[in-house]
Amino acid sequence: MPNRYAIILCGGSGTRLWPLSRSLKPKQLLPLNGDETLLQQTANRIGQKVESSRLFTVTHESHKFEVKGQLAERYPEAIPNVIGEPVAKNTLPAIAVAVKRIHAQEPRAMVGVFASDHAIDDEAAFFAAWDAAMRVADDGYLVLLGIKPDAPVTGYGYIRPGDVVDAADAAYPVQNVEAFVEKPNSTLAQQCLSQGYLWNSGMFVLRADVFMQLLEKCQPGMYAQVQAMGDQPSLAEYEALESISMDYGIAEKAAKVAVVPVDMKWSDLGSWESIYQKQSKGTDNNVTRGHVVVSDTKNSLLWAESGVVSTLGVDNLVVVRTADVTMVCDRSRAEDVKLLVNQIQDRFPSMTETHLTVKRPWGSYTVLEEGSHFKIKSIEVSPHSKLSLQSHAHRSEHWVVVSGTATVVNGDRVLTVRTDESTYIPAGNKHRLENNTDKPLIIIEVQTGEKLTEDDIIRFDDIYGR
Repeated sequence: MPNRYAIILCGGSGTRLWPLSRSLKPKQLLPLNGDETLLQQTANRIGQKVESSRLFTVTHESHKFEVKGQLAERYPEAIPNVIGEPVAKNTLPAIAVAVKRIHAQEPRAMVGVFASDHAIDDEAAFFAAWDAAMRVADDGYLVLLGIKPDAPVTGYGYIRPGDVVDAADAAYPVQNVEAFVEKPNSTLAQQCLSQGYLWNSGMFVLRADVFMQLLEKCQPGMYAQVQAMGDQPSLAEYEALESISMDYGIAEKAAKVAVVPVDMKWSDLGSWESIYQKQSKGTDNNVTRGHVVVSDTKNSLLWAESGVVSTLGVDNLVVVRTADVTMVCDRSRAEDVKLLVNQIQDRFPSMTETHLTVKRPWGSYTVLEEGSHFKIKSIEVSPHSKLSLQSHAHRSEHWVVVSGTATVVNGDRVLTVRTDESTYIPAGNKHRLENNTDKPLIIIEVQTGEKLTEDDIIRFDDIYGR
């Protein structure tokens, strides 16, 4: 059997889980199902079967450093295998750029493709299904893991299984795929359930060389484009790719497609309702997180990332509070949160993009206050780290050191700024903030000007390649 590799697809914005999930820190990078993030839980599960150096992750370019940071401690050898997509182009291009790199290392590598935001409670069943899929994939099949459904859910695609291809493991027989069904309405979903259809989990297993052959046959244009790319595709190269899913682009066109039916207590954690269903229930069937005080409250999900959430005399609600937003909805409308996000995007775009505290490769910053023509931040720079050499066209900055010692490039000068000291950065000046000490550096930054958004940054030198 060829060596086992894995690709984690770490894309998507998770708008149905707003306000926790935001475009610059979506759900897969958040601890929504325990103390670790969904990405870390996925990596830990896959890491039991796949060597660190054979683990690949595809994510959006803006999330690449956060992904590397979350994987770094336990999977350092996987860091060079984190691929940043300049723009989102659905699942097939993401899989293609990763398999191309794997194929160059080991043409007959056995590749599993998994989403970063799925919860799987029965790992033994997952591993058994993966092993069964690999046996058939080694014969040239594209194999999916199909979830045995327990309800007529309309939010998933369905698979109609056919004749048995392999029954070496009687508990996990592999069957031909007779048909794919896109997300159905409630009537069709009920029919699919009664006729033994499976949920399409979006998990695939196949050999690298088989994938490349299928890509060349089914999507010859994309095959040529991907073959011409380097390890980290450029914006121009990626924008030229068609946006298409693995299902549409290959799985529904391939001749040899199979599925392994499996019951592994799976959830895609795509909405607040799925989070509610996944968590253990407390008094009156409530799920609580953070500082929550309830009275005469039932069947509700109450989540406090900041401050205190308190409720009285309510039933069947989702209440989520962050440092800058409070969202309240009926649990029956949890799928529609994405529609609310569209309205928020129009009026308060920053609240759909980022939290008040933002992680960066060099540390983090927190927005403390902002208004017309000013913004105040607390900035923490990790030991022996530095920001990019940059300038701003539309704003000036005042820096006050609260703790530690800063090395500051300000125009032609290099300054040492200690605790209780400050410096002023005029608009247009090239500048850089560095921490060359063994202790964290904390400063307060006051921005003033006509434009205070993060896109008013011109970078001249950046060790993180941004």
